[in-house]
Amino acid sequence: MIALVATAGGTFTVELETEAVEPTSDEPSTPPELVLNLPRVVAAAASGATVFAVVDTKPPLLVSHDAGSTWRASGHGLPPGRALALSPETPDVALFAGRNRLYVTRDGGRFWTALAVELPEIQAVELREG
Repeated sequence: MIALVATAGGTFTVELETEAVEPTSDEPSTPPELVLNLPRVVAAAASGATVFAVVDTKPPLLVSHDAGSTWRASGHGLPPGRALALSPETPDVALFAGRNRLYVTRDGGRFWTALAVELPEIQAVELREG
């Protein structure tokens, strides 16, 4: 899986398995805006009934697996969030962007792994199969 990351220093592709970083001219697509009845939403992404919301609180994430009917807190220990992306094919795979670092979950937001790569200030992310 590949992350497309727009930063203050340009756009990069990041291969999630190897963490290889390459500059690119591609730009992350703008996801449709989600209307959520949640306070302090910074970013949100949905795939099927799974919805992740970055919020300006601690912990910085809320996760719903029933299209927003119920929510649970996620991301304890993560920094404040900037952007978020979900895999369109596998909604348990999500990418969370802090200021300069990416974090990935493969289990619906229960556990998060920081990628070693540090990037310029992150503005937007997108997940692509690849």
